Parts: sequence; structure tokens; C-alpha cells
Amino acid sequence: MIVLTARDAWHERVDGLKAGADDYMGKPFHTEGLLACIHSVLRRNSGHKGRLLEAGALRLDEDRQLAVLDDDTEVHLTGTEFRLLRYFMRNPDKVLSKARLTEHLYNEEFDRASNLIEVYVRRLRDKLGQECIRTQRGQGYVFDGERR
Repeated sequence: MIVLTARDAWHERVDGLKAGADDYMGKPFHTEGLLACIHSVLRRNSGHKGRLLEAGALRLDEDRQLAVLDDDTEVHLTGTEFRLLRYFMRNPDKVLSKARLTEHLYNEEFDRASNLIEVYVRRLRDKLGQECIRTQRGQGYVFDGERR
């Protein structure tokens, strides 16, 4: 339970927390702060210690920046591999062009003719299984967490 109130004195905050509130926010408050409190309460109540992104049998531990396979094997990722996999997992079954992936990973000054996206896709396939990222000829890549 999150208490939202105009009463913001320190002793009122203490009373609210002692009464069982998970958090206590005095007005005025920022929407982002409220959303962070809600996520925190949900995370505590769900028993998850960290943020997990799931797609099929694959889990991505966002706090530790690693992938967890269906047999609970932890796969360590570089920073770029992690960002690329997270983007794929947030866009499952969508065709993601090389240009879109490049824009997500790098700044505008990056050489668009570079083959770095292909390199990182190959690395992810090697670590997670060849089937999880499918090449759509002439269009880009499709992530399918179910095919792991």
C-alpha cells in the first residue's frame, strides 16, 4: 500500500509506515516518483529480487545484465550484447532492420555501413542458440524467444 496524502510532516510519515504502508508520499509528488514506488512495491510483493524480462524460456536479468536459459544456466553478456538482446526481447516477433538496431545501439555519427550488428547477432546466436534470432532476408532480424 502506498499512502498519498497532503500530510507530509516527518511524524505523519513515520505513523503511516508503522501502520503498514509500503511507502508514503506527500503532495505534491512527481508522477515518475509515484511510478517508481509502484514498481518497487510490485517487485517486493512478487518475490523478484531483480528486474527480469522474459520471452519464452529465456529470461534477461536487467540488474545483473545477463541472460538466464531455461535450464537456469547464466550467460554473461557484454554491454552491447545486453542492450541488443534487451531490445530484441522488448520487440519479439517484429522485423527489426539493421538501421533500426544501429540507431538503438549507437549515436548518429556511427558508420551505418559497418557490420557490427551482424557480429553481435552472431555472438548472441552462439551464446543463446542459433534459432532465437532469425534473419529475414533483405529486411532485418526477428527475435523468437520460443525457439530457444
